[in-house]
Amino acid sequence: MGAMHLFGLTGGIASGKSTVGARFRARGIPVIDADEVARAVVAKGTEGLAAVVAAFGGRVLADDGSLDRKVLGNLVFADPNARATLNGITHPRVAVETAARQEALAAAGHPLACYEAALLIELGLADAFRPLVVVDLPRPIQEERLCERDGIDRAEASRRIDAQATPKDRRAAADFLLTNIGPREELLADADATLNAITDRLGLPRQPAVV
Repeated sequence: MGAMHLFGLTGGIASGKSTVGARFRARGIPVIDADEVARAVVAKGTEGLAAVVAAFGGRVLADDGSLDRKVLGNLVFADPNARATLNGITHPRVAVETAARQEALAAAGHPLACYEAALLIELGLADAFRPLVVVDLPRPIQEERLCERDGIDRAEASRRIDAQATPKDRRAAADFLLTNIGPREELLADADATLNAITDRLGLPRQPAVV
């Protein structure tokens, strides 16, 4: 198994982090998406889902027996204790699954991969995934995009943003800071330049440009 470097990508909710992650994928960089891993560990029939139901009751289940993420999200974003309970269930399972995916990528010969996660800074994991790429944007724009994306009101958007790290903390932790205030093309260009800088720093060949 060859050595593989896993760098981090984070940002607040509705910041454009997923757009940057998709760009890295398009450039040939494997991305381990913590949100996707988190969904997998509480998928229908898993021990993780059983633990969530035991903690929050059957109200968090959809009619087909899968997790109703909207109902659960409304519960945990409104209650820090509920959020801590959920994190205690999911985070250890996410860590195990992430490690397994990282090992699989290394075994396949990938020299570089990205770990995309919203809560790297909140969980004190920034230094485990250096260099760390942070996507940031002004609070009013973030609230507006979150309302449009999730169909929620401004008050709910504000509560969800407040549940995450502050922009000051994110900027302080960043090795590379992408400020998403312009058109999508600008963010993609910044993502390309950042990826080039990361490969240069690590002494790896640059990934092909997206045609």
